[in-house]
Amino acid sequence: MLPNITPYIFFTGKGGVGKTSLASATAVKLADEGHRVLLISTDPASNLKDVLETDIAEKITPVNGIQNLHAVNIDPEASAEAYRQRVISPLEDILPEHDLNRIREELSGACTTEIAAFDEFARYVAGDGEEQPYDVIIFDTAPTGHTLRLLELPEAWSSFIESNPDGASCIGPSSALKTSQERYQKVVDRLKDKDATTIYLVTRPDTSALREANRSGLELEEMGLANQLLLINGYFEPVDESDPFAREMKAMADETLANMPARLKNLRQLVFPLRPYNLLGLGRLRTVFEPLDKAAILADIGETAPATHESSLPDVDALVDDLTNGKDAGLIMTMGKGGVGKTTLAAAIALKLAQRGYPVHLTTTDPAAHLLDQIGDITLPENILVDRIDPHAEKKAYIEKVLKQRGKGKTEEELKLLREDLESPCTEEVAVFQAFSKAIHEAKRKFVVMDTAPTGHTLLLLDTTGSYHKEVLRNTGMDASRLKTPYMYLQDPEYARLLIVALPETTPISEAAKLQADLRRSGIEPWAWIANQSMSAAEVTDPLLRQRAAAELPLLESMKTVHAKRLYSNPWIPGANVLETMLRKGEEVA
Repeated sequence: MLPNITPYIFFTGKGGVGKTSLASATAVKLADEGHRVLLISTDPASNLKDVLETDIAEKITPVNGIQNLHAVNIDPEASAEAYRQRVISPLEDILPEHDLNRIREELSGACTTEIAAFDEFARYVAGDGEEQPYDVIIFDTAPTGHTLRLLELPEAWSSFIESNPDGASCIGPSSALKTSQERYQKVVDRLKDKDATTIYLVTRPDTSALREANRSGLELEEMGLANQLLLINGYFEPVDESDPFAREMKAMADETLANMPARLKNLRQLVFPLRPYNLLGLGRLRTVFEPLDKAAILADIGETAPATHESSLPDVDALVDDLTNGKDAGLIMTMGKGGVGKTTLAAAIALKLAQRGYPVHLTTTDPAAHLLDQIGDITLPENILVDRIDPHAEKKAYIEKVLKQRGKGKTEEELKLLREDLESPCTEEVAVFQAFSKAIHEAKRKFVVMDTAPTGHTLLLLDTTGSYHKEVLRNTGMDASRLKTPYMYLQDPEYARLLIVALPETTPISEAAKLQADLRRSGIEPWAWIANQSMSAAEVTDPLLRQRAAAELPLLESMKTVHAKRLYSNPWIPGANVLETMLRKGEEVA
């Protein structure tokens, strides 16, 4: 069992490392032991509903089949809408409809959504002054960059509220917040108390996941959240030692763990093995804290999992063939939940395009992405540019640009006030959007491959793009038929090719389908899906891996027939140099 059971427990780490599974398993274990437990998800792309097999919504709900356990999903969009209503309702009998609509538009951006979500989150930590009905509150947090942003928000804008008591554009009047600044301070103090709060850094035996765990752990420690443990999830133990694929998988994991950052080595660690099934339902969640039963795996193998599963789906090289068919420029975006391999696939597609002689710009909107780390020692062709849309750098450059344009002739005091105004959290949103728009327009003359942030982030950015689109159409004097905003480029299937990346597992497919539905509601049609890290596309004999491969086949069929207009697959590649292996294969094909 996990040590250090404090009243507040946070599971955080890179997307896709298994935070929800471990958080849910811990909640079930504690509830089975008689503790009163509340499990909260602050992830915009939460899959608690699938894991707990209970319809979890934004209201506290008892979990089916177990006493003492309740769960709730803090839906950022629902929180933001409730927040907007609290701002607008008192004004409905005072202002005309067009003014109310203008305020609603001002409160439609990404920073409003994050502030509203943090407002909800803070209420659970601070309490409402009544006796706490739960012994333990477990937070299944969003992917690391998003979590850190939420935790930093009070410091980022509390001083802004103090200097603007009547409110600011993206957050409205501070009176609309449910949580006072005094309560926010209480939240921060409680998070820093090692007897009250424990941080579980969740990772897989994967270099990027360990790097992210180290980075987030260090940043959390610098913020005063120092009571941390490391949970290594999905460690593969071969059942068949003679399978070279299985041996290489284990060797890779062992080497990766041996070379983990020194700070993580000094933390207390717990290891959870890779299992032959997905952790869905109470029965399987209860196996998380049990050792792997290799005898049972051998007994279950039967005739359900033949020795190999050669995938008949087209691969990434075929995808690049189709992307370049009759085209020498365009926008290509990889989208999906965190941890599905968007960054690696974006880098592979970009480098394969560059190898074929096309001019390419590879970039990312994910604050937690490390494109250059993925590329490693690979020599970049001269016809490819690699960079990232860094929120902090974009905000700084935007502020300096505005100060240069609007600061002429102003006094030192006026410049100080202007700079303070530009330090609003809304400024970062505007700056990132401008960089995003610039990259979209650049795809007129070259291939721009964009690795996007995990799903929730991406939808917020697209929401900002849509808001800008509406604002331009409302205010421009141009003929609307001659105007093309960034949003319209994304809606143009000949200009923008959106690739949804998903693992061939139940929950990632469900999340990808939700993303596709959200995009379609915005008039944006995904071009193709990629089933990444497909075990059924690899040659394996190990019984555990064979069971995982066999379980993929009906899921791949569902992806192909129900969800995707086009479906490509990329095999599970053992070894540390996944990108190099993908590029080498492409060269062999060529």
